Amino acid sequence: MLTHNLGYPRIGSQRQLKKACEDYWAGKSTLQQLLHTGSKIREENWLLQKQEGIDLIPSNDFSFYDQILDMSLMVNAIPERFHEIVLSGKKSETDLYFAMARSFQKDGMDITALEMTKWFDTNYHYLVPEFRKNQPFKLFSTKIIDEFNEAKQLGIQTKPVLIGPVSYLLLGKEKESGFDRIDLIPNLLPVYLEILKRLEKAHVEWVQFDEPFLALDLGEKEREAFTYVYTQIRKEFPKLKILLATYFEGLDGQGSLAASLPVCALHLDLVRNADQLPELLSVIPEKMSLSLGVVDGRNIWINDLEASLKTIHEVVDRLGEARVMIAPSCSLLHVPCDLALETDEHILLPEIKSWMAFAKQKLREVALLKNLAKNGTKDSGGFLKNQASLAARKTAPLIHDPQVKARVAAITPAMSSRKSAFALRKQNQQKVLNLPVFPTTTIGSFPQTKEVRSWRAKLKKGELSPEEYDRLLREETTELIKWQEEIGLDVLVHGEYERNDMVEYFGEQLNGYTFSKNGWVQSYGSRCVKPPIVFGDVSRPKAMTVYWAEFAQSLTPVPVKGMLTGPVTILQWSFVRDDQPRSETAYQIALAIRDEVQDLEKAGIRVIQIDEPAIREGLPLRKADWPGYLDWSITAFRISSTGVEDETQIHTHMCYSEFNDIIRDIADMDADVITIECSRSQMELLDAFGEFNYPNDIGPGVYDIHSPRVPSQEEMIFLLKKARAVIPEQNLWVNPDCGLKTRHWPETREALIQMVGAAKALREPVLV
Repeated sequence: MLTHNLGYPRIGSQRQLKKACEDYWAGKSTLQQLLHTGSKIREENWLLQKQEGIDLIPSNDFSFYDQILDMSLMVNAIPERFHEIVLSGKKSETDLYFAMARSFQKDGMDITALEMTKWFDTNYHYLVPEFRKNQPFKLFSTKIIDEFNEAKQLGIQTKPVLIGPVSYLLLGKEKESGFDRIDLIPNLLPVYLEILKRLEKAHVEWVQFDEPFLALDLGEKEREAFTYVYTQIRKEFPKLKILLATYFEGLDGQGSLAASLPVCALHLDLVRNADQLPELLSVIPEKMSLSLGVVDGRNIWINDLEASLKTIHEVVDRLGEARVMIAPSCSLLHVPCDLALETDEHILLPEIKSWMAFAKQKLREVALLKNLAKNGTKDSGGFLKNQASLAARKTAPLIHDPQVKARVAAITPAMSSRKSAFALRKQNQQKVLNLPVFPTTTIGSFPQTKEVRSWRAKLKKGELSPEEYDRLLREETTELIKWQEEIGLDVLVHGEYERNDMVEYFGEQLNGYTFSKNGWVQSYGSRCVKPPIVFGDVSRPKAMTVYWAEFAQSLTPVPVKGMLTGPVTILQWSFVRDDQPRSETAYQIALAIRDEVQDLEKAGIRVIQIDEPAIREGLPLRKADWPGYLDWSITAFRISSTGVEDETQIHTHMCYSEFNDIIRDIADMDADVITIECSRSQMELLDAFGEFNYPNDIGPGVYDIHSPRVPSQEEMIFLLKKARAVIPEQNLWVNPDCGLKTRHWPETREALIQMVGAAKALREPVLV
């Protein structure tokens, strides 16, 4: 029986990677300093996993930005627009890598970044590979071999991890018509064989291929590709031990395909889908091992050791101990590093902390499960403590609020419908707002400078009084309102200077939530989030945003948006309690947001944005499961948004996901305006809105805020004309892709001035 891990958080327990990358991008440190930080994080991760009792430790799970971007560089899937950087000879491989992630706009070059989207149904973002017909591949980066050798020099024999060739192609996009990207398998596979050849020469024993698409709905071509790829790999490397990892869903209906592949071990995510196990046990061949993902790699609650041991014993009885492996359900990339760093009892109560496990603690759970399974004893301190914590959590009074449960039970269909249809609402809203054609706005947040962040830190430390903090933020907000008026934005925002994070800020003001101090998780690149934790029933004790919205609106006659995060996004971007259906928690949050929306309306706010970027992210990976999820998630949004008069304009915002396949459900949300990410895909997304004849207003993002690049006014006009070709101009808004919190002021000022200029130019008759 072996223990193994699929991947470990790469940001460092103190977010060392974030600082190292951002210092390098800002020119404050050298490439060698950046590489040294990466090396130290890898070393610490490998040694930690060895100390915690993991038998097969992953390598190549570290990345300076994104593991799929790493793979694109490795196989030379470098789009043609970046070749100028390669040919210049002036930039390192690292600079090329970051240009693909973040764009490049200097030295006479102006190159847009790769598109970014969500990693399946998580809040992690990956860089989308771009493919062209008959595209060749070759080995360009040797990162996977270098890191295997690096670990070996430390005395650690690792299990290199790489995204499998089928999933890699399916994660990408065809950038020209007339071919299917899966047809590139014959071109791509030789590069994988070259990688394996070099690893074999370095005396690798195990290699982990991540093939999450094997757990999704597959067509015949994809099924044939899996068989072809792994048959060829086995033919070339008959002695190599291959672990094929699936996760985030079950192999339901595809167990026979998975079992037929000539690999040594198959990993199952038994947290997300325990029901797949019987099918696999009935078809697994004699020599194949089964990796049991029984420790949750995506949530922070402790494992039920009793239940996991039952599963392990069931499989051991069928296959024998030697063919069983124990692991987390997926990479631990999606959870914080170490619960031991949570030492402030004012932030995280010891009682709640006792119910939790972060990445390091999950490794211990994996090792403990192995020991318990092998030794057959349950009187160990670890097991007894675990069972006592689980029992205490079930009966803890602070979890349950009868009033909240009663309010959810009293929800009626009328609570999820606006009073009038959109066409009538729009007429009433126009009378109040008097907006021009192509109205301009931003998504909500503006750059949070070091000064703003320092004020919040000083307030928490008691170095700044609440009154002084309030005064500073009022001054900052006043300046922002004035500047937005000066450049001619049509609907303003207050900038959200008082907010730390779009979910954490609300969680801090809701009952049923708790927090961590160091529970950081990578979202993309150097961007880390600290998800709040839903441990009990959720309710709103008082208004959360009215103070700042009302103050900002008092400064100007121009409409100022009230800014809220929607119930599904608050749910998705939190660590959510696992002792009741997610839909129940979503409805609880929706009622809290509904109360806030109504209070904003009473305060005179006539435009209210309820951000829901995570609606698509939460969609189940199997289509058969979509209707149930869409029913409760869309209902939750409508509960939060529909308790207002026709004259109040409701916006929502979505970004960095593929929405084409749920466009009708997005329309069912019935928001008056949807602002949506479109710039990195060059308005591809709007084809679906046009074909469907989306009935309400749309603001397609005209520039990418996740890059420091500033597009020209002409470029924005070009994108808006593409949008106008599929969406009636009377339904078009003009806005950035997303909030501006992470950007710097110089690029923000320039980009928004260009954006307003683009909108005004389109209003001129000569361009109509």
